[in-house]
Amino acid sequence: MARCPQCDSELGEFAQTCPNCGHPVSPPPVVAEKPPAPPLPLGNYIKGGWELFKKYPGGFVGFFLAFILMHLVLRFIPIIGWLAAGVLSPVLMAGPFIVSAKLIQEQTPEFRDFFAGFNFFLPLLLTGLLTGVLVGLGFILLIVPGVYLLVGYVFASYLVVDRRLDFWQAMELSRTTVNRIWFSVFGLILLLLLINLGGALLLGLGLVITVPLTTCTLTVAFADTFGLRSSYAGPVPTLRQ
Repeated sequence: MARCPQCDSELGEFAQTCPNCGHPVSPPPVVAEKPPAPPLPLGNYIKGGWELFKKYPGGFVGFFLAFILMHLVLRFIPIIGWLAAGVLSPVLMAGPFIVSAKLIQEQTPEFRDFFAGFNFFLPLLLTGLLTGVLVGLGFILLIVPGVYLLVGYVFASYLVVDRRLDFWQAMELSRTTVNRIWFSVFGLILLLLLINLGGALLLGLGLVITVPLTTCTLTVAFADTFGLRSSYAGPVPTLRQ
């Protein structure tokens, strides 16, 4: 309870003068509410993603085709091939982010940069596995929790690479940050899904453009939301264990 600085009498919560001596009392400071996070500029992000793609189209398309070819080959190997595809996918998917980040930093990428995710093999693998499990459970539980987590964890693997975080730290930082702008990120993901659907309708050929565009766009959104903390000039440093 506040007290009068003149006579030490107790003051009411919103008192402007002391009821005992009449001494003026400064009103309590007004705590300003935290302004809501501004909506993501979806069109600008997609435009920025397209500009990144145009800087290295051969590399992005070539990696996408190599990624698809790897999956097709592994599918012909029962059990072991399927497990290998599940292990390699979350690690390889970090490669386009690394290349996109180098382009944002006006660096010249090399094709081998698409495989730099292996420097973060274990945390990327654990991030992919745990994210898949939690999102899957969320979809089982009336779908809505799964959608929430799917959107919330969208930047988790990027944080592993850029901030050198462990899997759980990256997942939680992604979720808590995205939570403030969840509907905007959901709108961006939905728009990218529609773009990829359009690519799939063209006999699947359009996916060689729309899938890399998706990664480039998400990299632009990540850089705007979190900032790029690591320098991607030269080889990507190995994660310290």
